[in-house]
Amino acid sequence: MDATRLEPELRYQFARSGGAGGQNVNKVATKAELRFDLRNSSLLTDDERTVLEEKLASKLTTEGELVLTHQTERTQLANKEKVTKKFYKLIEKAFEKPKPRKATKPSKASIEERIAGKKRKSDVKTGRKKVDF
Repeated sequence: MDATRLEPELRYQFARSGGAGGQNVNKVATKAELRFDLRNSSLLTDDERTVLEEKLASKLTTEGELVLTHQTERTQLANKEKVTKKFYKLIEKAFEKPKPRKATKPSKASIEERIAGKKRKSDVKTGRKKVDF
């Protein structure tokens, strides 16, 4: 899926960001907040919407809105670009197919190491027993 086609529905808000920056922090609204209304998007198909709702469930508000922020840069434009890139990466990652797992057998060395570890543990526990004289 091409996430750039969702750009018309992205809304940006700006606020004063915290952290270092001196007096500039108190005067300039450089923190960028990106909002995307996932549930009411007219650009998404139903299948795309369900996939995104499943994968991004922890990042959605109760109204089904995705909210991302970025505030590390000193300019509003740089923060806006960074939060937009973050959004595109998030959407692309949601549609990535997981790599199938190939079943493998344990190597001979790992089997021997596991058995040796069990033997050591057994010897330690045996050494804790009460000795009868």
